[in-house]
Amino acid sequence: MAKLVLTLQEGMCGITGVYAFTENGRVALNRLQGAVASLRHRGPDAGGVYLHGRVGLGNRRLSIIAPGEQANQPLTSDDGRYTVVFNGEIFNYKQLRAELASKGYTLSTASDTEVLLRLYERERQECLKKLKGFFAVAIYDKAEDSLFVARDRFGEKPLLYYKDANAFLFGSEMVALLELGVPQELDYASLYQYLQLTYTPAPATMLKHVKKLLPGQALYIRGGRVQESVWYRLSFDGEKAAQNPMPFKLQQEKLRQLLQQAVADRMVADVPVGAFLSGGLDSSIVVALAASQASSLKTFSVGFPEQPRFDETAYARLVAEKYKTEHTELLLSNQDLYQHLHDMLNSLSEPLADSSALAVYALSKRASQDVKVVLSGDGADELFAGYNKHRAEYRASQGGFAVGAVTKLQPLWEVLPKSRSSFTANKVRQLQRFAAGARLSPEDRYWLWASWLQEEQALALLKPEHRTAAQNRLYHARKSRLLNCISRNHYDMNNVLCADWHMVLANDMLAKVDLMGMAHGVEVRSPYLDNRLVKFAFSLPVASKIDEHAQKRILRETFKHLLPEELWKRGKQGFEVPLLSFLRSEGRSRVNECLSDAFIIEQGIFEVQQTRLIRQALELGKGLTTQTSAWSLLVFQHWWKHSSLK
Repeated sequence: MAKLVLTLQEGMCGITGVYAFTENGRVALNRLQGAVASLRHRGPDAGGVYLHGRVGLGNRRLSIIAPGEQANQPLTSDDGRYTVVFNGEIFNYKQLRAELASKGYTLSTASDTEVLLRLYERERQECLKKLKGFFAVAIYDKAEDSLFVARDRFGEKPLLYYKDANAFLFGSEMVALLELGVPQELDYASLYQYLQLTYTPAPATMLKHVKKLLPGQALYIRGGRVQESVWYRLSFDGEKAAQNPMPFKLQQEKLRQLLQQAVADRMVADVPVGAFLSGGLDSSIVVALAASQASSLKTFSVGFPEQPRFDETAYARLVAEKYKTEHTELLLSNQDLYQHLHDMLNSLSEPLADSSALAVYALSKRASQDVKVVLSGDGADELFAGYNKHRAEYRASQGGFAVGAVTKLQPLWEVLPKSRSSFTANKVRQLQRFAAGARLSPEDRYWLWASWLQEEQALALLKPEHRTAAQNRLYHARKSRLLNCISRNHYDMNNVLCADWHMVLANDMLAKVDLMGMAHGVEVRSPYLDNRLVKFAFSLPVASKIDEHAQKRILRETFKHLLPEELWKRGKQGFEVPLLSFLRSEGRSRVNECLSDAFIIEQGIFEVQQTRLIRQALELGKGLTTQTSAWSLLVFQHWWKHSSLK
C-alpha cells in the first residue's frame, strides 16, 4: 500500500473550494487564495491550496494535536489520486487506524485526516458511517475527476455551497463564497423566516442562490451534475420510544455510561482542554465528569453583575469549588458588551440574532488565552426537554383546569406589561404565549413557541413590494419541512424534541458556538452530541424526560449526586444577555444608526414606519418584541453593509 505525501498541517480549520464546469467557471480558481485568507480566523496557524485542472481546494488550520501526529492539509495520496480538506474531529480515529493497519495500509501520521482519506479510498462514501465525531469534508478524486463533500450528523461543523452552470463553490462560511464571487441576491423568504426565528434554517441562507448543506447530507459532483444523498438520519420512532420497556434504573445506568464515554472522547487533545460552565445543569454535569478525568481543568463563566437576573456565576462557582477547577469569571457590563459588538458582528457568516452570541464571543475570546478546546453543554435541552417551552407543551397536552384558566385570561395577559427583564413581566410574557399557544394545533403551537415574531408582525416589517416574495410557496414548503417531526401520526413531547434538534439546535445553537469559538481559534465540543448518546436519548419515553415535577428528569436524577444541592434543585434559566438594557444604553447609537429613516429609505427593504416605531418603543422601554426586533435588524443591517450588499 502506498504512503501519503504530506504538504501542510491539520487541525480545526476552515475549508473552501472550487469545481469548475466550464472555462468561465475557472475564474473562481483565481479567487481561491482570497477565499482561504478570509477563513484565517478559523485556522490561524497555517493555510494551503491544492490546484489541479478544474479543481481547487483550500484550507486554514488550527493545531490542536502534537506536531509528530499532524497530517498537513490539503492532504494528497502519494499516487496523486485523492486529495482531502477536512474540518473537524474524528474521536474513534485510533480504532479506525488500527483497522486499516490490519488490512495492510501503512499510515505516515497518527492523524484523523489521514485515516479519513484512507477510509474513503477503501470504502468510498460508506466510510462516513464509521466516523464518530463532527466534520465538514471535501475529497477530490483525480481519476474520476469527481468531488465529494459531506457534513456531520448533527451540523456541528458548517458547509455552504453554490452551483450554477459554470461552477460548484463551497466554504465553511459565507465570507469565503463571497470571495469566490457568488451572486449577492437577497432571499426574501429567508429574511422573512429570520425575522421570525432570528436565524435562517438550512438548507436556505440569506442569499438566494447559496445553500447550507444539511446535517447528515453529502454531495457528489462530477461533470456538470451534483448528486445529493443522505448518509445519516436521526434515529427517531416516537411510537417505539413511547413503548420502550427498559426500566428507569437501567436507562440511568446506560445514560451514565454513554455520557462518561462521550466526555472522555472529547477530552482527547495534546493541548489543554477547558469547559464553559454556565451554572446550569448541563454544563455542570459535563464539568463534573471531565474533572474526574483531568488533573487540572480550566473552567470559564460569564456574568452580568449590573443585571443580577442574568447572572449565574454564583452557581457556576459552586461547581468550580466542588471540583477544584481553575475557574475564570468574565464579568461584563453594558460597556464591555459594546466593546465586543463590532467584532462579534463581523464574525457572523450570515445574520444570526441569538443575542447570547455576544456573551459566547466574549467568553471564547477570554478562554482562548488559556485553551484551544472547550467542552460545552449544548444539546442537552433538546434531548431531555429542558426549555420552558417544553414545560408549556407538556402542560398544554395534559389539559386540565389550570390550562383552561390561563387560556381564558388571555385578554388580561395581552394588556399587562411584558418583558424578559424582570421576574413579574417575564411571567406575564410566558402566560400570554402559553394562552395563545394552547388554543392552536401542535404544528401552529410549535411554530408560535419557536418564533420571536409572529408571521404577520414579521411581514409588516418588509416593504409591501417585497411581501409576495417573502411569503411565497418556497417559504411554506420550507416551513412544512421544518415541521415534519410535529406532523407525524404519533405525537408527544419527543416529536417536539425532534423538531428542536433539526431546527433550533442545528441552525441556532451549534452555528452560534462554532462561529463564536472559531472567531478566536477555539474548538467547542459538546458530549451531548455523541451519536450513540443521541440515539439512546431519542429511544426514551417522554416520562423519562419530563413529568409534573421536573424537566430533564433522567439527567437530573442520574447525576444529581455529582452536583451541589443548590444547583440541581433550581429551575431552568436560559443563557441570555441583558439585551434590553444594552440596547437602551451603549447599544442605542448603533440601533439609531442602522434604523435611521434615511438609511431605511435608501436601502429599500424595510417599512420605514415600522422601524420608526421600533426605535420609539425601544426608547420608552415598551413592547415585548421590541428588543428582539431591534437586535435582529441591527444584526442584519451590519451584515448587509459588511457583505457589500448595499
